[in-house]
Amino acid sequence: MSDHTTTVAGVAVDTRHWIGGERVASAGTFTDVSPVDGGVLGEIARGTAAEAAAAVAAAKAAFPGWAATPREERARVLHAIADGVERRLEELAVVETADNGALLRSHRRGVMPRVAHNFRFFADWLLRLGHEDFDTRGHTNHVSWDPAGPCVLITPWNAPLMLATWKVAPALAAGNSVVLKPAEWSPLTASLLADIAAEAGLPAGVLNVVQGYGSEIGDALTGHPDVRRISFTGSVPTARHIAASAAANLTPLSLELGGKSPLLVFADADLDLAVDLAVEQYDNAGQVCLAATRLLVEEGVAEEFTRRFVARAAGLVQGDPRDEATDIGPTIHPRQLEKIDGFVQRAVKAGARAVIGGHRREDGQYYAPTLLADVAQDSEIVQEEVFGPVLTLQTFRDEEEAVRLANDTRFGLAATLATGDRERARRVTARLVAGTVWVNCFFVRDLRAPFGGSRHSGVGREGGTWSFDFYCDLKNTVTSPKGWNGHG
Repeated sequence: MSDHTTTVAGVAVDTRHWIGGERVASAGTFTDVSPVDGGVLGEIARGTAAEAAAAVAAAKAAFPGWAATPREERARVLHAIADGVERRLEELAVVETADNGALLRSHRRGVMPRVAHNFRFFADWLLRLGHEDFDTRGHTNHVSWDPAGPCVLITPWNAPLMLATWKVAPALAAGNSVVLKPAEWSPLTASLLADIAAEAGLPAGVLNVVQGYGSEIGDALTGHPDVRRISFTGSVPTARHIAASAAANLTPLSLELGGKSPLLVFADADLDLAVDLAVEQYDNAGQVCLAATRLLVEEGVAEEFTRRFVARAAGLVQGDPRDEATDIGPTIHPRQLEKIDGFVQRAVKAGARAVIGGHRREDGQYYAPTLLADVAQDSEIVQEEVFGPVLTLQTFRDEEEAVRLANDTRFGLAATLATGDRERARRVTARLVAGTVWVNCFFVRDLRAPFGGSRHSGVGREGGTWSFDFYCDLKNTVTSPKGWNGHG
């Protein structure tokens, strides 16, 4: 292998940037470490403002040609990318598990197939995208979706490739060029995606990948005057910085910023189902923006719910994510592990009681699945996103209190509701502040549906036509019946 290639689980990964259809090195590198065993995965090209500017320039140069490419050809290329993902599905799965510690079986069966589906869905949606012409006093109105230009897409580490392609696929389908900046804790599958896209025939410069620290290259990307769209998934403080950077150019933003979502369990709910939904919140070691980390349970069933929850959680297997029997893998990074433990220890010191867990394990980057009771509504542990396997338990007396507690944070990404009463479900969901509400289920996602958050959970919606609305400039053309010379 060359100095610019690393081998991860038997898969060769280029550690350089992908700019203008070529691999580009940097003077400096950063070390990518696996959360699975602490081993070094590679020395990754550490981008600077120069590489960021080069990527935007390449995207700008490639944009006119790709924007003018017929819809059918753009869709064909996106399907070819999906084909490439499916051919290399096992490679993508093992590399991403090594890079971010999520379960290998989940990557094989759900995550990587979803990556391919992201490209296929938006390729197909592009071909049906349209709006019926309508009449205004004899004049014809025609709505079109025009490609906006170079897009900067900044993605998180908890589901690196799936969340990247959730942005990349519609941006490319819309006719835009892209600069993708993956998270520095999990950059490897973005590099593999660049290879797959090139093999599928995506023209040089249409997709660029720049690696590095947001603090070093973020402003060069988000503040660039040639960037026409910015989509970011991550923290609220970083989003504020991006918004300030983009403001000088009035660059439109789509922001998905996590949450502190509730799971409301009413006394009429199927308790076994409710417990299953609650335990599912430990998925991916709790490193899921949509996780319903606040369990709100009606007083009359709280004791029984807790008993069943503890019994069910005791059966979870925490360990090596490559093992088929594992339910919960490691935390992504020692810094994240420290952050999680800090939240828990401060909560316990403030009076919270650890029903289960409440500590890190002595081996590896594992935090024990935790449930904290006796927590105050205004406490840090209830109000702030932990992003780890930590849930809180509170009780409520009636529907009114349940809704009040559910809505009483600065976030509004999602909510989950367990009830056996359809009318109650309708009443409560109508009052919940959330971009997505699941009733007696969790994490059912359809790309046709709008996705995004309210309040500090984000700005805007993506999915289906909403994605094209964001990644395009919508144009209305009004044509008069008068003035034609009879030709054409």
